[in-house]
Amino acid sequence: MIVAGILTPLENALRSVLDWLGPHGAIGLPWGWSIVALTILVRIVLVPLTVKQIHSMQNLQAHAPRMKEIQKKYKGDKAKQNEELMKFYRENNINPAASCLPMAAQIPVFFALYFVLRHFHAQVGDNLSWLGLIDITKSASAGWGPLLIAIYATSQIASSYFMSATVDKSQRILFMVLPIAFIPFIIRFKAGLVLYWVTTNLWTVGQGLITRQLMPKKGAPAPKRSSRTPPRDADGAAQKPAEPKPAPAAATAPRKVKRKKKKARR
Repeated sequence: MIVAGILTPLENALRSVLDWLGPHGAIGLPWGWSIVALTILVRIVLVPLTVKQIHSMQNLQAHAPRMKEIQKKYKGDKAKQNEELMKFYRENNINPAASCLPMAAQIPVFFALYFVLRHFHAQVGDNLSWLGLIDITKSASAGWGPLLIAIYATSQIASSYFMSATVDKSQRILFMVLPIAFIPFIIRFKAGLVLYWVTTNLWTVGQGLITRQLMPKKGAPAPKRSSRTPPRDADGAAQKPAEPKPAPAAATAPRKVKRKKKKARR
């Protein structure tokens, strides 16, 4: 198989790391937890790509309003819309594909681990279960494997939610539905492979929580003005209401002079 031949060096490297982590290696972990530890090591190696992914997401979020304006302006002309978006990406040094780098880098690891587990030969007395429930060398549909599938689906939806934070609503819905559509294929894999992917998803969720803390906060919306809301100056501070001018003093009414009535002549 061509893919297997290409991935042979990576397969041998993963097998060596698993042996080092496993019951007969320097660390001495059970095989199930060795896969979890291997996943964490892989994600640590991918930290530089993850940092680049975070910066790309921050950049996309900062320019999202302008990108939406371009999409709205050329809504009826997809070719022109893509042309203007690509121009906008070049002018602002944006790489939309950077957010997918960690995922793309994990695909070869996933297939290499698939071949490792397919040719896995445990020694007599080795603990092949994870949490005492799931045999990592058997299909994910066997025994308590469906429980692992349920954890996979939940973690995949959560990780897709954080990974698709900068895409539009329709694409986000697609990312949320795809994990469910993959279950009929995932359930045929070895439970150890599903365990690897579950650990990856949980790492992605934690990464997403950290990323959201690093994202610039949007400014609070301006309060709605009413007839009682005082106007604001250029700095946004509320202006003091103008003091009422004192009413002009009332004009003094002229005094009426009483005239003495003339006595009538007799």
